[in-house]
Amino acid sequence: MDLSASGEDSSSLRPEKPADWFGVQLEVTSKLLEAEQKKLRVLQRELGQQLKSFAFQRRKEIDQLEANIDRISQQCDQLTFEYQQAAIGCLQRSNKRRKSSRSQPAIGLKQTPKSRPSIFGTLAKDKSPAHQDSRRSIGPQMMSLCHMFRSSGDGYDGLTVDENDALIFQDGNLLAGSLDALIRHLVPTAEYYPDRTYTFAFLLSSRLYARPHELLKEVCKLCKSQQHLEDGEKVNKEKLGKFGPNIIQLLGEWTEMLPYDFRDERMMKQLKEITQKIVTIYPELRKEVGMIMHDLITKLSSLQKYEEALQKINAEATQRLKHIVPTTDIVQMCPSPLDLAQQLTHIELERLTNIGPEEFVQAFAKENELQTSYDDMKKTSNLEAYVQWFNRLSYLVATEICMHLKKKHRVRTIEYFVDVAKECFNIGNFNSLMAIIAGMNMSPVARLKKTWSKVNTQKFEILEHQMDPSNNFSSYRSTLKAALWRCEGAVEEREKIVIPFFSLLVKDIYFLNEGCANRLPNGHINFEKFWQLAKQITEFITWKQVECPFERQSHVLNYVLTNPVFSENSLSLASFECEPPENSYEKERYKNVKSEMEL
Repeated sequence: MDLSASGEDSSSLRPEKPADWFGVQLEVTSKLLEAEQKKLRVLQRELGQQLKSFAFQRRKEIDQLEANIDRISQQCDQLTFEYQQAAIGCLQRSNKRRKSSRSQPAIGLKQTPKSRPSIFGTLAKDKSPAHQDSRRSIGPQMMSLCHMFRSSGDGYDGLTVDENDALIFQDGNLLAGSLDALIRHLVPTAEYYPDRTYTFAFLLSSRLYARPHELLKEVCKLCKSQQHLEDGEKVNKEKLGKFGPNIIQLLGEWTEMLPYDFRDERMMKQLKEITQKIVTIYPELRKEVGMIMHDLITKLSSLQKYEEALQKINAEATQRLKHIVPTTDIVQMCPSPLDLAQQLTHIELERLTNIGPEEFVQAFAKENELQTSYDDMKKTSNLEAYVQWFNRLSYLVATEICMHLKKKHRVRTIEYFVDVAKECFNIGNFNSLMAIIAGMNMSPVARLKKTWSKVNTQKFEILEHQMDPSNNFSSYRSTLKAALWRCEGAVEEREKIVIPFFSLLVKDIYFLNEGCANRLPNGHINFEKFWQLAKQITEFITWKQVECPFERQSHVLNYVLTNPVFSENSLSLASFECEPPENSYEKERYKNVKSEMEL
């Protein structure tokens, strides 16, 4: 995209930063912190009730949780400070607002004069089932999940109620039903097999009502009772017909779509039991079952290696904090902005790939922790790790700028990161783009007026406009749609890359979960909500399946992932050493920082 535009003079000062940039990130980070703290409380409660030997075995899990909570807590504190600073700026500007003479960047996006939404936007009307006439019907099963949710088909007219299964349909689309009826609708028979989109939607969101191991147990129970597979009963294979291949296909789809469910030993045990039972009756399915188990174990092993690699990276980053004196900077390490944008894309895609679809639902599920065991809680922290990566990148950007005492070096670094952000935009890496913009809008960087006066801010303002949080990030959402359009018709792998602003995606899913009722007034499960959750998450699945086409540069990746970043106080101190405090508030802040750091 051509980023040339009409704008203000290049020597103008930095525009004030909007609070909502930090508000979205703060809100999501805070919710993830609450979830991690809840896991720790449940684990500590259980350990208090167990033998000392058992507690010793789980000490590693406690240490890992506490370390994770400590990292997220620090990020929450930092984001809270930045959000407060931005909010104070908004209040000050509201008292002396004047019309800006700066023209809007010429990027072809029309801004509408709507009132600014709250942090969680105004998605309820868009997402609530009550405000939609009908949902598009489901397409054929050979299509991808993402295309299935977009496709349309013939449906029934009006409202249909299946009295036998207690399922409610409208225009051929499932709207609601009891949990028992929805489970029966999932279980295949010799003549019936559930649509793949229904399978995904139900398996994804059913954990709001039943834990995965409980659901699998109920599925196995129904199979045994319906097909008379109870122990001691003589099995008639001919009478069973295609039931065997159908149930194996269902289990295969479960392990393919939601493999992390099977980190639970109870799930794996039940999977082995039912597949062994079927193979005894259908020996010809042994090879297919073997492939399912092999692929599942491969995915779980890959996840384990990824988590171990993350732990090593975090440990190295923590160790390097003890030697925080910089010996080089990012411009020396990676002189080309394009190369850095490509390496950031490597990190983004690697972390996206390892996030399981169910993590979006489980991260914010409302459970009574007194009635929940640690084994029933989320087994992965990939979503949390990805949000933490965004926060780290923002602070790395601020650190790289504030570490330079010479103004010309700060100007060079700012303009370098503007070019990196532009390359991220061109690639379709909106998450790194937003992290860089957030980093340059942090108060220790934004207050450097003498530095910004020497920066050509034209390109940066265009990028900021693309990520403008007003009208619920309408400019960004329009840009994202254009990127998706490009992706669908792409031939080359690099044109298929779409990495969304992740915290906004999480916020949208969280708000959909909070804003739509789980059950209807008659007690039935609101399956329209399931469809909406599944539709959003299948788009995410499509994005994360792209392989990064760029060559890896290990030295750059290691620098970005492990190089020390300044804390909030260290950033403030470095900023004041770059440019002295100018007003009473900054002077008081400088005094407090020096006192807290015992300088």
